[in-house]
Amino acid sequence: MAKLIAKPALETGMPFAAGDAQLSMPDLGCLTSIAPFDGALAAVAASLMAAHGLGFPEPSKMTVAENAQCIWWGRGQAMLVGPAVDDGLAKHAALTDQSDGWVAFLLDGAGSTEVLSRLTPIDMRLSVFPDGHTARTQLGHMMASITRTGAQQFRIMVFRSMVQTALHELQGAMKAVAAQS
Repeated sequence: MAKLIAKPALETGMPFAAGDAQLSMPDLGCLTSIAPFDGALAAVAASLMAAHGLGFPEPSKMTVAENAQCIWWGRGQAMLVGPAVDDGLAKHAALTDQSDGWVAFLLDGAGSTEVLSRLTPIDMRLSVFPDGHTARTQLGHMMASITRTGAQQFRIMVFRSMVQTALHELQGAMKAVAAQS
C-alpha cells in the first residue's frame, strides 16, 4: 500500500502583510458540515447546545462557544469549527468531515475591509456586515465563506484546491490598497 505524506496547503507566502492589512492561516481544528434531517432542526440545535455549548446558526450568522464556532453554511446547513463533532448529532443530521477540504485565511487590520471590497460583491463595511456575520460569496473568481470575526478581522475559507489562487487574489488586493495609502 502506498504511503501518503500529509502536506500543508501552502508551503510559502504566509504570513503576509501590506499596508494596514495582515494575512495569516489559522489552524481551525476539525471542520464538520451539519445538515439537519427534515424536521430535526430543533433536535440538532439542542444536541449542539448540550455537546458543544452553541446553537444552530441563523442565516448569515455564526454561534460561538469557548472552543467552537458554528457557521451558517447555506440553506439548512452549518459548519462546526473547532472540536470533533459529538456522535449524538448523527441521529438528527447528516455529518461530513470537511477538515481536509477547506483552508482558512485570517485577514486582519485597518485595511481589511477595503481589501475585501475589491474582491467580493458584498458590502463589507462594519455597519452592514457586523461582527458575527457570515456569507457564502464570491472572492475574486472563486467561491468562499467570509465571516467577520472582529471589527477589523475576517476569516476567509476557500476550497483547499483553490488556496494558491486565493492567496494570489488576496495579496494583489492588499498590495493595491497599500499602494493607495
